[in-house]
Amino acid sequence: MTNLSGTNSNRREATGPKGEGRDSPSTFSAYPEYKDSGVEWLDEVPAHWDIKPLKYVATFNDEVLSESTPDEYLIKYVEISDVDEQLGITGWSEHSFLSAPSRARRILKDGDVLISTVRTYLRAIAPVKEPPENLVGSTGFAAIRPVSDVYHSELLGYTLRAEWFISNIIARSVGVSYPAINASDLVVLPVPVPLWEEQKKIASFLNHETARIDALIDEQKRLIELLKEKRQAVISHAVAKGLDPDVPMKDSGVEWLGEVPAHWRVKRIKHVVCSFEQGWSPQCENVPVGSKKEWGVLKVGCVNHGRFDCQENKKLPDNLSPRHDLTVKTDDVLISRANTRELVGSCAVPTIDYPNLMLSDKLFRLRLHKSVADPLFLAFFMGASQTRKQIELEATGASSSMLNIGQGTVLEMTLPCPPVEEQIEIRDEIVKKTWSLLDMVGEAIELEERLKERRSALISAAVTGKIDVRNWQPEQSIEQPELPMVAEAHATYS
Repeated sequence: MTNLSGTNSNRREATGPKGEGRDSPSTFSAYPEYKDSGVEWLDEVPAHWDIKPLKYVATFNDEVLSESTPDEYLIKYVEISDVDEQLGITGWSEHSFLSAPSRARRILKDGDVLISTVRTYLRAIAPVKEPPENLVGSTGFAAIRPVSDVYHSELLGYTLRAEWFISNIIARSVGVSYPAINASDLVVLPVPVPLWEEQKKIASFLNHETARIDALIDEQKRLIELLKEKRQAVISHAVAKGLDPDVPMKDSGVEWLGEVPAHWRVKRIKHVVCSFEQGWSPQCENVPVGSKKEWGVLKVGCVNHGRFDCQENKKLPDNLSPRHDLTVKTDDVLISRANTRELVGSCAVPTIDYPNLMLSDKLFRLRLHKSVADPLFLAFFMGASQTRKQIELEATGASSSMLNIGQGTVLEMTLPCPPVEEQIEIRDEIVKKTWSLLDMVGEAIELEERLKERRSALISAAVTGKIDVRNWQPEQSIEQPELPMVAEAHATYS
């Protein structure tokens, strides 16, 4: 018999669920015997496990605040943006019942699992652990509560965050802009049900191992921030003060810019621009172009972190005619006009022509008078810390997840202007010092993603019985992937 991991059920080894990190090393064996689960996407499970609809092992939406709740009653309100698949419940807002949103009704208890039933692609699923008093969730959540002595609350938190379960929620959701699933449809999804003592062991195993992986992920995040800060410091100093520490300085006349070298001029960006435009937003396919014969529209993320990424595009459908006037060329200065607070106004410059990639309407394109301004120098200036603060102050929007800047914000921005030859010299020095830092950031992000994939694979393997952890002890840990840890990374990067 062959189990879901692709191993024979009589062999004492397992590598993880099919399609989810089969190359992840494991010191744990498979169960001695498996059976067909009767569920295509679960495949086989240990022979002594049950498969039951979620509603047979848990209840849902048990408690809500009554409309007769006193107006002054204080609640802590959790909405979808407060929930993260990995981090759990990351925060809440406090309200009186009178001032709270009308959807703040779902009473939450320790051991519940929150599952967002709207915009399910956000994967907002989290266990409720040691909640504060009066914690209330949005009615956009299903609050799943395990039946005592039938399904262990901690294991339920892992099972409902397994990739196969989340994928099925998303697949069964209805709607385009705001896909949603009814809670009554969600709770008929089948889940594996181990024996009670086995459930506790699996939960303990996952608590221990995911905590170890989460610690490694946190270290990678800290490293990424350190590298970004170092790069930012190099850029911010060079574009505002130049490369010569002994050059005479003068007041720029702009408070946030401070002093600049005495021989520099200070201009508005509009005075160095010869053309300014933005693209279009046709309904594209949700895949990037596969060849230079296909046409694509750039996504706003193509300029994130100051480096142009041509892979950030969506394929133009064959029935739509491309717009040749919007194709991207060398030295175009591309700026995101809509994004999160941290990313709106991000700027990058392509170093080659892309004759099959077009601007989207969320991107500005500036073409400069190159006799007075170098495109890459301007892009570096747009990413400097002092410039970023101004952009974030000017950005507008009702939601922090999508802010906008207008043409005026860009065109009226103050720009320190050395002679163009000096701009090029500064630009080249920044490239020399920071491009390697960007590569290191990319490597650290890749390691972080691999750790997240490993975490997801480990959860799926454990809750579906692809690995047998019944004899596991805390000192017997899963082998970690051969990834450089932060201490090694610091030594390498320095």
